[in-house]
Amino acid sequence: MSPGPNIFFFHVDNLGMGELGCYGGGIVRGAETRRTDEFARDGLQLWHYIAEPQCTPSRSALMTGRYAIRSGTHTVPRGSGSQGLVAWERTIAEVLSEAGYATACFGKWHLGAEDGRWPTDHGFDEWYGPPRSYDESRWFENPWYRPDRDLRSYMHEGTRDAGVRQLDDEPLTLERRRDIDVEYTRRAIAFLKKSVGENRPFYLYFNHSLLHVPTIPRPGFQGVTGNGDWADCLVELDHDFGELLDVLEELGVAEDTIVVLAGDNGAENLLIARGSSGVFEGSYFTSSEGGLRTPCLIRWPGEISPGRASNELVHQTDMYTTLLAWAGCSIPDDREIDGVDQRAFFAGSQAASSREGCLVWVTDVLHAVKWQNFKVAYVRQRYSDEAPQVMTTPVVINLLTDPKERESWPVLQAYNWVHAHAQRLRDAYDRSTRREPPIPAGAPVDHVPKRPKN
Repeated sequence: MSPGPNIFFFHVDNLGMGELGCYGGGIVRGAETRRTDEFARDGLQLWHYIAEPQCTPSRSALMTGRYAIRSGTHTVPRGSGSQGLVAWERTIAEVLSEAGYATACFGKWHLGAEDGRWPTDHGFDEWYGPPRSYDESRWFENPWYRPDRDLRSYMHEGTRDAGVRQLDDEPLTLERRRDIDVEYTRRAIAFLKKSVGENRPFYLYFNHSLLHVPTIPRPGFQGVTGNGDWADCLVELDHDFGELLDVLEELGVAEDTIVVLAGDNGAENLLIARGSSGVFEGSYFTSSEGGLRTPCLIRWPGEISPGRASNELVHQTDMYTTLLAWAGCSIPDDREIDGVDQRAFFAGSQAASSREGCLVWVTDVLHAVKWQNFKVAYVRQRYSDEAPQVMTTPVVINLLTDPKERESWPVLQAYNWVHAHAQRLRDAYDRSTRREPPIPAGAPVDHVPKRPKN
């Protein structure tokens, strides 16, 4: 098989739709995002890219091409117990690695913190990052926290051959969290140079730490905007993305590399680092459009026409199927895959998305079904600090006319027919669970779904 294109996936943590300049943010958020805005003009800008609304489910869906509810990873884990992807799952890194790709993951993993669940157990040649979340860097500042008694958080590194080890001399302190993207970038550049030098196609999964709390700018960016730490961090994020784009140019592989910049879910809700959902409303950890929609920009010179923007619905799982197809890899056919092939739509030869809708879970509760520009809401929640509201009668929302989802009573006349499409999508999912039952949360690493015999 001839080498496929390189793939560089730049994953941003908690990126609201109103942060980047190309999505109406930038200077109105106190900071220019010049490099990212330039990048947006070079390819396809998606306005209806739907991610799962929490970090762990989001990363699971991206890695497996499956709704997180199928993988038992539908909720951010608390503590250090046996949780995360089971060995049976087939990640995009595993498939690409078997096709000859060099693979690397830098940054937060959040899909398991034990042998059998590390990134290097799931197809990555190397990894460096924290196993869980950056808010753990604040533990050391808490007067009730005792490192000799409580869970401690450290950076980890590993390779496929040597396994993963905890770096005892690198506790996840506020200072290390502040500077960590420098180390991610250093390692990413080394990986890119090595892969290009060996003439191997590469898959670089780069998980930037921003805009996850705590948003502390590095010394070189502190005060650059005059608009506070959060705005300084937005400039820092833009700079770091641009630096890696420059490396692709310097190595002469920019034309042969698919680059995706996408958020893992919607905006932060904590006041100290509150994000913006732009024209939409809501925050992460919810089924609001502000929790589900996040920026997604895709560039592949010569294959994706530049200067395009679309409000066609794309789900995060589609990245798995589409990127593997572009790489010339077969999609696993021994399991339920939710991602659809979007190559024709992304390339511009097809005006409409190949997806008509998707199901939306928050933890293991079905909150909504999205179909084209409509949302059928069974449970409503706008912000992470609000209680979910179970609807006695589902509400149908036209997101073109009501992007902030202010409709508060069931629309039984104007859009009653949308329920039939939502039910059809629900029925299709229910049939799939009879073919393959979902993996329970907390399942042991050797768990294998029991598919009924034909």
